[in-house]
Amino acid sequence: MNQAVFLDRDGVLNQELGDYVWTPERFLIVPGVPQSLARLKAAGYYLVVVTNQAGIAKGLYTRADVLACHELLQQACGHVLDALYFAENHPSVSESIFRKPDSGMLEKAIARFQLDPARSWIVGDRARDLQAGARVGVRGILVGHAEQAAYAPRVADLVAATELILQEKVHAVQAPRYS
Repeated sequence: MNQAVFLDRDGVLNQELGDYVWTPERFLIVPGVPQSLARLKAAGYYLVVVTNQAGIAKGLYTRADVLACHELLQQACGHVLDALYFAENHPSVSESIFRKPDSGMLEKAIARFQLDPARSWIVGDRARDLQAGARVGVRGILVGHAEQAAYAPRVADLVAATELILQEKVHAVQAPRYS
């Protein structure tokens, strides 16, 4: 079984601007993201973006707009992302098991890449991101300070989350084995 890091988009990979980010001009990648993703990829993790994009259901922007931003992200990060999933639903318009805090996007990636949830992580800036991971047994790391919920571990950004993930991997490899 393989391992992955699931990544929320807005507030983790690109700057959260307080409203919908769907134009290339406003899609600003957080400093340190390309390097962090490269380190996680080199450590053997699949990298899967899982993002709610309710603005599509609300008619504010289109799937093509989201895909254009995702292409910018891939270019800036050396095309290391294995999959970019987005839920285009909003509860006021339509329901979906793919919209976080439901786990449909994660389940899709788990099946596609034969992932072991117990060896995988989700990094998000909202409780709903971590709830989606918990539904399928994926450990979570909360980044930033936008979410009021108490949660541990909580770190400043993806750079710090990467450190935690890679430290955990080192400790797991160096753990004593008993026969």
